[in-house]
Amino acid sequence: MKTIVAAFLATASLVSLPAAHAAEIVRYENAGTTPSPIARAVEVPAGSKLVFHSGLTPSPADPKATQNSPQYWGSTKTQSLSVLSKLQDSVKSMGLSFADVVKMTVFLAGDPATGGRMDFAGFMEAYSQYFGTKEQPNRPARSTVQVANLVQPGMLVEIEVILAKPAP
Repeated sequence: MKTIVAAFLATASLVSLPAAHAAEIVRYENAGTTPSPIARAVEVPAGSKLVFHSGLTPSPADPKATQNSPQYWGSTKTQSLSVLSKLQDSVKSMGLSFADVVKMTVFLAGDPATGGRMDFAGFMEAYSQYFGTKEQPNRPARSTVQVANLVQPGMLVEIEVILAKPAP
């Protein structure tokens, strides 16, 4: 019995010891010669705090325009800026920042202005203002997919993220 108690106490003391230093999140550079605002992969160490943020959609660019028209919602770039701004505010309210984003999934609906194809360039113009900048160099792993439609006619952008904070 003494052996079992001693083993339990030894194990319990190891579990309660603080780590000498918390493991850091590792962001792997995207392959290729062109710098990219997207990470090839992001490694999140055990014990990190993970936050799974639901997708957000844009606010109307011009609420006085005909509802769900291109003028009402705006271009892909305009909608992307709206979503990223709303997302940044939401993340900040949780005590986090875009520097903590490790994974992003972007849903782009086909834009009538581009023949029904997603406006990837318009999205990237907005995205590049928030990620891979001098002020915020941390880049997430990211997927961008074209979808048939979003929740409201005329919406072109929805973005969801996963954030991670290393354990203290």
